[in-house]
Amino acid sequence: MPSRQRGFLICLLFALAAVSVVLAAGEARARLADGQEEKPSIYLVSVHGEPLAAAFQQGVGRNATWRYGAQKRRVARSHDHLLRRAMDDGGGSCRCRKLYSFHHAVNGFAVHATASLAERLRASPEVAAVEEDAGTRLMTTYTPRLLGLPSGVWPRRDRGGGGVDGEGVVVGVVDSGIDPAHPSFACVPRARADPADDDGDCTGGRTLFAAGGVCSVGSMFPPGSCNGKIVAARYFAGGAAAVLPLDPLRDLSPFDADGHGSHVASIAAGNRGVPVVVGGAMYGFASGMAPSARLAVYKAVYPAGGTMADLIAAIDQATEDQVDVLVLSVGPDERPTSKVTFLSMLDVALLSARRAGVFVAQAAGNRGPAESSVVSYSPWVTTVAASTTGRSYRSGLVLGDGRHVPGLGLSAPTLKYRLVAAKDAAAPDARSMERAEECQDPEALRWRAGVLRGSIVVCSFSQGFFNGTSTVTAILDVAEALGFAGFVLVASAHYGDFLAQPLPFRVPGVMVPRVADAQVMWLYYAAHTFYAGSATVFGATAAVTEGRAAAFTDAAPVVARYSSRGPDVADGGGSTPADVLKPDILAPGDQVWAAWSVVSANQPILAGDHFAMISGTSMAAPHIAGVAALIRQRHPSWGPATIASALSTTAWRHDVRKLPIMAEGFEIGSLLPSTPFDRGAGFVNSAGALDPGLIFTPEHGDYVSFLCSLPQLSPDDIRAATGSACPEAVPLASPVDLNLPSVTVAALRGSLSVRSKVTNVASDVETYLCSVLPPDGVDVTVRPRWFEVAPGETRELVIGLRVTRAHGPFSFGEIVLTGSLDHLVRLQLAVRPLET
Repeated sequence: MPSRQRGFLICLLFALAAVSVVLAAGEARARLADGQEEKPSIYLVSVHGEPLAAAFQQGVGRNATWRYGAQKRRVARSHDHLLRRAMDDGGGSCRCRKLYSFHHAVNGFAVHATASLAERLRASPEVAAVEEDAGTRLMTTYTPRLLGLPSGVWPRRDRGGGGVDGEGVVVGVVDSGIDPAHPSFACVPRARADPADDDGDCTGGRTLFAAGGVCSVGSMFPPGSCNGKIVAARYFAGGAAAVLPLDPLRDLSPFDADGHGSHVASIAAGNRGVPVVVGGAMYGFASGMAPSARLAVYKAVYPAGGTMADLIAAIDQATEDQVDVLVLSVGPDERPTSKVTFLSMLDVALLSARRAGVFVAQAAGNRGPAESSVVSYSPWVTTVAASTTGRSYRSGLVLGDGRHVPGLGLSAPTLKYRLVAAKDAAAPDARSMERAEECQDPEALRWRAGVLRGSIVVCSFSQGFFNGTSTVTAILDVAEALGFAGFVLVASAHYGDFLAQPLPFRVPGVMVPRVADAQVMWLYYAAHTFYAGSATVFGATAAVTEGRAAAFTDAAPVVARYSSRGPDVADGGGSTPADVLKPDILAPGDQVWAAWSVVSANQPILAGDHFAMISGTSMAAPHIAGVAALIRQRHPSWGPATIASALSTTAWRHDVRKLPIMAEGFEIGSLLPSTPFDRGAGFVNSAGALDPGLIFTPEHGDYVSFLCSLPQLSPDDIRAATGSACPEAVPLASPVDLNLPSVTVAALRGSLSVRSKVTNVASDVETYLCSVLPPDGVDVTVRPRWFEVAPGETRELVIGLRVTRAHGPFSFGEIVLTGSLDHLVRLQLAVRPLET
């Protein structure tokens, strides 16, 4: 592409995605005193004052569009003025670019600038905080049945007489975009009792979305892509374009070139009953959790990466658009540098989203099983951990003597063929024996290409795979080039076992990730291979078994090894545990089939496929988002806190065998009893969450009071970040008093009383009896021991905690409220009893 055209496209990007403001005295960039160029970075600047969402919620004409637009322009001008003044204070010698003005969920802006300009901004009296952008990271045919949706939820009737499947609810997805041509996102009009209500555009004849269906277009996202199933689609690339290489034709639209965004969107709200066909094999029918919900797409992550600036801009827009549910399967690449984790610009934006009525489900992160590895911190966000599903795909290698070596790979079977190790087929003078034995270089193996052709070839998982230079895709390319009948990728004794997920192979193959299993194969191979230089006799044989058939023999759910763990932390250094339970809830996230982009820019092995089976808390979060959409449909008046409480208090703590949920440990194959820091309240109970009986519902003012109770923060810190003042009347005595559906005390010394309020959302008067399973070393009392509560009434519970034996680490228990009409309400307890 000519440089002039490329420059035009970049300028067009900033004109569309953000109002670009270039402030410079000349073309030269800022330079340090010693003459070296000062490298710019992206900075997030928080400005004093409430965001517009707060002002309009307080009655400043929410429906007056022209007034709102004028306010947006005023805020943007004030940000420009602040930036110009900081430039002038520095002598106007450096260049910067304002990428975004945030106005709805947070008051602030993102700027691509030098560190010296960031320091001048930090010193401005109007500026509350300045954070350097640390970047972002991307964190189903069976799971609806695992969650009991087809039989227990979808057939229920909503107030309009339809099924509870997400109809009328908008799910916002902030991710890598969406493929509008995928059948999971096709317009499937819903039949109406009154034909006059059916306009054939998937909206049921009524406006579902406050944004009016704004739909960006591009070369891969043509007009008409917003088809009624997709009701809005935008992209945010101001930050990415400033620091990452982008492909204008591929990236500058809501189109998903990665696949992750389509995967997430289809889990939450993909159409029901879409055939999953990969490599000619049928794997079942995919459905989203809320298959009739609509999707609003906000692309903020690109194949080259993502920035926090783009992420916050997307959240700001989704909040302004008034989506019902927002799913974030993308999050910070590291802990925030703010004074407390709850006051990063991202968390403040999510607080505003909660205040605006948006339920937010965020992935816990994929850094488990290390403790305090969660990257979703705040009590106003539902943090989702990932579990297994009980479904597995098992393959293997049958040796010539009949023994079976277990492995995995979505592969067709083979007949019995000669078994040859790649290392034995490499030329003696091969420049890189490592690449030859890993089957990465066809030229290194051509010395015995005739032997390899029609053989099952053994490739080693060694140094190249550990440092990321070797790939399974390269093995498949070599196998096709040299005519392998199949391949085996085996663990190396020098490097140990490796973690593997089933991948689709276009050439028959199997991965053997355990060294012990690989040794069985090597001993057999050695006994049947006779070395004599070029006349070596390869007498071993083997066959690859079918790997595409699912088995449902494993216990489920089990907390996945990679799923990030608590306890939550209150500061960026991670040294202070927070009085907040994280994660909040457990949902399926391991080996989930869902929609994929055929481009698959970052995973070539999946290119060309419309579906993929991948794992992560990224897959768990949209399960909760979809279930939240079902709850919102069934109970339109319920706010985000009510939905979060219903999910938490009804969650399952036992697996399908009625045994306590287990968690995978550091050792591959190890299982340990799970704790609330692994699974949160437990595994999501979709049907139970529709009828929880009692709820715990903190309001926006309660969250502000929670922040005000933190000893690390001053009232000025909180007002600067949130725009809200600490309440003078009835402040929280401690962070523990936030009315959450769990009680977490990071440092209990002596005794503590916690006050909680429960509200009856059922339709009848009910009597509840309180019982306690106390944490080790803690005495727990609940007053009153029983109570009666009418529909809509609230009762206060006083929970007394007293140390009976200090022992340092957290211990766990629960309070159970048993209702006379069969409601069962559980509160998790996580307490660390310390010496006074």
